[in-house]
Amino acid sequence: MAISDIAVYAHLSETDIDALADELDGIRREVEASLGERDAAYIRRTIAFQRSLDVAARLLIACSRSRTGWLFGTAALAFAKSVENMEIGHNVSHGQWDWMNDPEIHSNTWEWDMVAVSSHWRYSHNYRHHVFNNVVGVDDDLGFGVMRVTRDEPWKPEHLVQPLRNVLLAAIFEWGIGLHGVHSERDRVGAGSAAHAAARTELTRKIARQAVRDYVLWPAVTRRRWRRTLAANGAANLLRNLWAYVVIFCGHFPDGAEKFNADVLQRETRGEWYLRQILGTANFTAGPVLAFASGNLCYQIEHHLFPDLPSNRYAQIAKPVRALCAKYGLPYTTGPLVRQYLLTLRTIHKLALPDRFLTATSDDAPETASERRTGGALGRLRSAHQRQRMRSA
Repeated sequence: MAISDIAVYAHLSETDIDALADELDGIRREVEASLGERDAAYIRRTIAFQRSLDVAARLLIACSRSRTGWLFGTAALAFAKSVENMEIGHNVSHGQWDWMNDPEIHSNTWEWDMVAVSSHWRYSHNYRHHVFNNVVGVDDDLGFGVMRVTRDEPWKPEHLVQPLRNVLLAAIFEWGIGLHGVHSERDRVGAGSAAHAAARTELTRKIARQAVRDYVLWPAVTRRRWRRTLAANGAANLLRNLWAYVVIFCGHFPDGAEKFNADVLQRETRGEWYLRQILGTANFTAGPVLAFASGNLCYQIEHHLFPDLPSNRYAQIAKPVRALCAKYGLPYTTGPLVRQYLLTLRTIHKLALPDRFLTATSDDAPETASERRTGGALGRLRSAHQRQRMRSA
């Protein structure tokens, strides 16, 4: 079942965990001390690129007379929307650029190009998800309330349709995030309260603004070509939703992204919190272009360790983080994007079935882990680490 004692699972002593925390804190201090104009120029350049690409894509959609031109314009618009959501909106909302003191590029002022409300996202994602990452019953992002992705959640007949729910969620991902955010607000302020009603109203207004802009105003601007503009906007939003869904799911649900019992939160130290982020997330391998297109969330481990450090530094941070995982005998879960996504799909489809139809148990299934498995692969990894330290001594 879910991990209830991180130290036991990882075979690390309290001294080891404290030392790991000190070294990770050192990485943070080093990056923070080196932030400067080069980083500020990166985010300003990224925003300028995204806005220019958005304009160019819309002009190509409106002016091109060929189907090929429409396809290229739609693809460019989808990419522009993805960059705005992931490399800009998501990361700005984390406060990664607040140190610049730029009122436009600030977590409290940025409103992204999707139906979800940024202020709702900052609570549901930055707090509920990142602070309580993969804690069963606490992290609302664990299955997003519509899918069973861990055997610690009892099976229900409704889970039989979760493969279809998965497809639907992928297609309407921005809407799912919007509803997810307002549901988190409901849990925070109380259902039926004035604050909850205000949050629902805020979401409704945001949906209306997005719908009018994408499906009324932009088509109206292109006059007789309104149909192709309407179709392009709908297709671009769909492609953006599918891509964001794949990136996020590949960071949280493939094999190796472990789940935790709420017991781990009792007297959790800073080092144990760091350890939970390493064990509970997964990367996928990517070059510079794929990393940029994913908002640098191919470095999900680094993002969860340092969610408020600028995303353009994650590739740099990944090297010492991976070295620390090797030093302390910890898994550094990563793999090709396609493989990570196929593992995620396998878990979603497998856990749609009742447990009695599954051959593996909750302690030896590849998509789960617990302290009972510490004598397995992780135990061997830790033993090798201990032997290496003895030889070094």
